[in-house]
Amino acid sequence: MVKGPLAFSLTGILAALVVPLANQGISIFAISTFDTDYLLVKEKDLERAIQVLSREGHRMRP
Repeated sequence: MVKGPLAFSLTGILAALVVPLANQGISIFAISTFDTDYLLVKEKDLERAIQVLSREGHRMRP
């Protein structure tokens, strides 16, 4: 879950998350709502996805 709510004027947030994962061959399922975005990954890819996003500077909490 992306910490929200997100302003409509913000662009590229989902792309900043999805592109690094796609580059590593990690499939995602994205859900966008009025307030925020959710990014789902397969359980088998979770640890690797966390590592990839962390290297890109994204902060996550359990």
